[in-house]
Amino acid sequence: MGADEEILQEFLVEGKENLDRLERELVSSEKNGATPEAISAIFRTVHTVKGTAGFFGFDKLQGLAHIAENLLSKVRDGEMALTPPVISAQLQVVDACRMMMDWVEQTGTDGDDEYAALKTKLTALTEGAGPLPAAVVELPVAHAAPPPGPEGADTTVRVDVALLDKLMDLAGELVLARNQLLKFSASSRDAPLVQSMQRLDQITSELQDSVMKTRMQPIGGAWNKLPRVVRDLAGELGKLVRLELEGKETGLDRSILEAIKDPLTHIVRNSIDHGIETPDKRIAKGKMAEGLLRLRANHEGGHVMIEIVDDGAGVDPDRVKKRAIERGVITVERAAELTEREVCSLLFAPGFSTAEKITNVSGRGVGMDVVKTNIERIGGSVEIESKHHHGMTIRIKIPLTLAIIPALIVTAGGERYAVPQNGVLELVRIDPASGRRIEYVDGTPVYRLRGELLPLLYLDEVLGGSQTGVTVVVLHNEGRPFGLVVQGVQDTEEIVVKPMAKRLRSLTTYSGATILGDGKVALILDVRGIASVAGLGFSKRELVEQVQSTSDVDRFLIVQLTADRRVAVALDTVARLEEFQASAVEKAAGIEVMQYRNRMLPLVRLGEALGTPSESRAETFHVIVYTAGNRDLGLVVDGIVDIVEEHVEVTTTALRHGLFGSAIIDGKVTDVVDVATLAADMGIVMGAA
Repeated sequence: MGADEEILQEFLVEGKENLDRLERELVSSEKNGATPEAISAIFRTVHTVKGTAGFFGFDKLQGLAHIAENLLSKVRDGEMALTPPVISAQLQVVDACRMMMDWVEQTGTDGDDEYAALKTKLTALTEGAGPLPAAVVELPVAHAAPPPGPEGADTTVRVDVALLDKLMDLAGELVLARNQLLKFSASSRDAPLVQSMQRLDQITSELQDSVMKTRMQPIGGAWNKLPRVVRDLAGELGKLVRLELEGKETGLDRSILEAIKDPLTHIVRNSIDHGIETPDKRIAKGKMAEGLLRLRANHEGGHVMIEIVDDGAGVDPDRVKKRAIERGVITVERAAELTEREVCSLLFAPGFSTAEKITNVSGRGVGMDVVKTNIERIGGSVEIESKHHHGMTIRIKIPLTLAIIPALIVTAGGERYAVPQNGVLELVRIDPASGRRIEYVDGTPVYRLRGELLPLLYLDEVLGGSQTGVTVVVLHNEGRPFGLVVQGVQDTEEIVVKPMAKRLRSLTTYSGATILGDGKVALILDVRGIASVAGLGFSKRELVEQVQSTSDVDRFLIVQLTADRRVAVALDTVARLEEFQASAVEKAAGIEVMQYRNRMLPLVRLGEALGTPSESRAETFHVIVYTAGNRDLGLVVDGIVDIVEEHVEVTTTALRHGLFGSAIIDGKVTDVVDVATLAADMGIVMGAA
């Protein structure tokens, strides 16, 4: 079902509910007397039906509702009473609207009938002509009926959200009871009992999935109206904006979905108004005339992460500071001390706005503070990341307050914790006897995993204890892997996520709590929060840069050319490590090059240059970017084996072209590459200005 069809179905469901409500109000008013509140409610309902019908272009439905609204307007204003003839006419409007909605559901149009007789009656009542003969107002029910659908065509039932909440709670308790029974019966030799438990396990899982589906809805439901918002607002402001939506299928609890609709709409409007520039300004900055606004959603570490990204002007730090000082939000002294992140956080201050003038879009200071409040009300968080002139990213983290998820149960400090499995990549056992050990680079513990340096965190230490643990749980945070060292791993288990108490929500290392199979409580770890608390924000490339800047030992990148030949490249002039597609390689002046950071990067295939050509035909390859002066050179290799720190003594015996010599590095004979010589062979003088 497409986005437009989903919106149409929502219109039909809500429209029929409005008609049911209107019918009840009319009948009740006729029986018990019409109060001003009841008349206002009747008027609002007809007005809503008219407005939504007009939005979808159902002119006949809109036209009939409009005439009915004119009559009710006089009743609401006290110019005439809600008499039985008026109520009868309005009830006929309800019947006619239902008929047209049936046509919409079956054919996509509101039918061929103009309902002229009913319109004549409504107009006459509005003008005070009194009721017309009954024959004039009969509805042509028989010939106006839409093509008949199958028997019992209603395939959906509207259920009170409170009942769904109750079902979710009961399903969660059933899962907990199931887990406890499975634990107690695991050692049983009673075959009938074991079979019954297996059957109970299966039924509970199926019931749990079904109940979850009743509560979970794709986030696309909250996005369906955004294309229209973007179109209308961009046109009003004279801007060109392309909207991209990613992860529309990401599931959210229905109550959370409803809670974030308004904040998302406000952020989108804010991005178009304050962020994306007009076409002439974008072109003057070297940008495309059309701005990009991207919404992206995904599950991460037991949360739903939503990003709203635009390529607009971003936040002007000086302008924000100036406005904050003018409004008394901060002092001049404090403004001078603010970091870029703290400047962005000022946008959440109550009443804060950078708009130069008040419009119907912005400038009243009622905005991002309300967004932040509404998101925090459901246990979420929001943060802004901006680069002046290059755009802004707003990240919203929403907890799965009502969810049942698979988790890995780990131990640390004598306690058990749950790690959501969607953040777990693999498990590694540390065994110094087999050569697997933890090393340190500038005080940071790292582990060599298949040639990659994996930064480590000790869970005990993060939670306030000392460094202990023998098992590494390899996790990923925003695409960056890191290892969490724990004392042990117990099992995997489906857990019921319970929200943290309000007083504990500031503890970013946890995303919730659960009750395990033995009935004891365990906290659920927040992968992203743990990485943030520990200050783990560097990638492998940044780790290389740290390695370069520490102590005075020799540091090398080790590359395995063949099974029996290793070479080393000194790290002191390695700028970074990159991975590229083979298709990106071009040729210039007879040598291989590629476009890199708006420059031309000449390439040297290290194996071929040293007489050991690679037989690899992979679609991707690794490049060691070697820098001296303002010159760059890319050494193409199949992969990096290791980064080694030790004092070495290079032997120049049997010196070969392109090598400084050989040395024993990490216990193995290794050739040390002379990159400058390889560059000179290509006519490149490294170190030249």
